[in-house]
Amino acid sequence: MTQTKAAAAAKAGEAHVRTYLGTPTDLKQAAVHEIAAGLKATLADVFALYVKTKNFHWHMSGRHFRDYHLLLDEQSAQIFAMTDPMAERARKIGGTTLHSVGEIARLTKVADNDAEYVTPEDMLSELREDNLALTARMRAVHAVCDEGNDVATASLLEVWIDETERRTWFLFEATRPAFGSNN
Repeated sequence: MTQTKAAAAAKAGEAHVRTYLGTPTDLKQAAVHEIAAGLKATLADVFALYVKTKNFHWHMSGRHFRDYHLLLDEQSAQIFAMTDPMAERARKIGGTTLHSVGEIARLTKVADNDAEYVTPEDMLSELREDNLALTARMRAVHAVCDEGNDVATASLLEVWIDETERRTWFLFEATRPAFGSNN
């Protein structure tokens, strides 16, 4: 296929996608694009944080094993529960969402940790910082929603921000030394 035919086919394909994926909305197209892009990047972080939390859940050890193991299991379930509503919200407003693991890898800001051994305290501290960063990313998307008058996405983000702040808080408290302790 020549360069011009390939370009024409690509343009026709884009029009086809817009026709079939262009869910009706009263939001401005620029707002839909920005909000969907923000949700897509946030969703990439959510998937990466889910896998990382499960990794640490599976590899937890030490004297607080049971408590930490259960904490991370609960947190990973909460994180995973965000994925479908987040992706579907992007689609509801006429945007697109993640397509592949490769796209998640390209978009996420959550750093991998595939070390053979990580101390329980380091696991919890790392997840605390990842959750804190996720909160900041969701706040940024919330600001875009406010600008675009997308109150429904903003409302969902508010719930997810609250949940993420709670995870951050629990992880912070789990890594603090006991009061009066010399540890």
